[in-house]
Formats: sequence, C-alpha cells, structure tokens
Amino acid sequence: MTKKIKLLAQVFITFTIEAKTGLHIGGSDTGIEIGGVENTVIRDRLTDQPYIPGSSLKGKMRSLLDKYEGKEINFPPRTPAFHVCQKEEDYLKCDVCHVFGVSGQQSFSEPTRLLVRDAFLSAESIEKLRKAQTDMPFTEVKTEVSIDRVTSAANPRPFERVPAGAEFSGAEFVYGIYYPEDVQRIEKVFKAMQLVEDDYLGGGGSRGSGKVKFKQIKIEIRPTLEADKPVSERKTIAEYPALNALDLSDLQSKIRAAIS
Repeated sequence: MTKKIKLLAQVFITFTIEAKTGLHIGGSDTGIEIGGVENTVIRDRLTDQPYIPGSSLKGKMRSLLDKYEGKEINFPPRTPAFHVCQKEEDYLKCDVCHVFGVSGQQSFSEPTRLLVRDAFLSAESIEKLRKAQTDMPFTEVKTEVSIDRVTSAANPRPFERVPAGAEFSGAEFVYGIYYPEDVQRIEKVFKAMQLVEDDYLGGGGSRGSGKVKFKQIKIEIRPTLEADKPVSERKTIAEYPALNALDLSDLQSKIRAAIS
C-alpha cells in the first residue's frame, strides 16, 4: 500500500471507570504462600495498588467488537485469538482493523488508530479502601465453591477482586486521525466501550464479576500543525457524564471543524 501518511490530529478521550461489581484482572501468582489466594489481581509494583492494564481493556473491546460485527477469528493460530484482515482489499473496508491495528507482518498495515493507557485507582478510592480494612491491601477475597457432580464434595476456590464501587480515574484513549475517514471510524471506539459496559471486564464475568461503567468522559483534540511549527495545545470539545449522553454526530462534526 503506497499512501502518504500524515497525522492530522489526535483525539484524547479521558474518563473514569467505576467497578459496579467486584473486578478481577489476573496478575502473577508467583511466590504465593501455602494457603494463600491463588487467583490474584495485577498490581503496580511500586504502590502495591491494583490497576487496569490498557492491554486488558483494549483486548476486551476488540474481542466484543469482532463478535458484534461477525468477524472471522483468524489470528494468531492459538488462543486468545482475534480477527485480522489477511488481504489488503479486506483491510481497506475493515474499520476494526484500522482502529485496533493489524499484525506488523502484514505488508498493508498502517498506524494503529487507538492507543489505550493503563488506568489507576483514584485518590478517593485509595482512601476509602484503606479505611475499609479489606481482606488484602485494596482488595477483597471472594470464595467460590464448585460441587463435584458425582461425590457432591465441595471444592472452595478463593480469588481476589477490587471491591464494587472502586473507581479508576484518569483513564485515557489517544485516537490518531490520519485520513478524513478516521473521523467516522471513531464510532467504533464508543461502540466497543458500550459493549464492555453491557458485558464485563476481567475474569469471572459469568459469575457476577467485572461489570463496569464509563463516566466523566472528556474529549480533547490536538490538531497537528506543520512539522516546523510548535505543537498545538489540547482543546476540549465535549464532555459527557456517561456513554448514554454522548452525541456522536455532534462530536464528529466538532472534530471535522477542528482539522479543516
């Protein structure tokens, strides 16, 4: 694919993620003590606080969008797998691959439009969890019991969760606009966010964990100037209390006006 690629603008989507039910995004169980919790959450090594990796959120968004649009799950040849266009003519028509990216091995790949950053506990949630004297630092331990269908023996399995009500503030997406059609493609980002709200994030979703809500959504844009000019400041173009308040057509109009 021989195309001139120029960054026209960056759209910054910042928001808060609220855990509506306990949230479990798995970490490493290396070094756990005998009798300890085997299914731990991922934590920041410096603060020992749980966080939401950008890779977990982006992967869930892409997975749900692939299913929603009925994409062929074909890459890589192992699990977890997702959709990647194998032919250039398919890629040109695939908004999902443009937004979330394709393998660098593909000769027709372009810059991935969506960048997803890690999200960390808000200062208010840190204080509340400290006062709550949770089972483990900032987290609770939920014990699930599976029953042997033959012997009726109970098999308890404890796993760690961030308690319901905790909030991860300052979460951020950076969406790159390289061509005018990328303004229309930003719809896929918000559709994927809605699909995550309707589904779950992390593990144990079919058993009640992982319901989240995106709120306090702020949209900023930085139009790109010429290479020899200073980088422009980010400008706020929209704010929404929740996803259901988002006016997509109005937002796209504001983005087009900013880059015209």
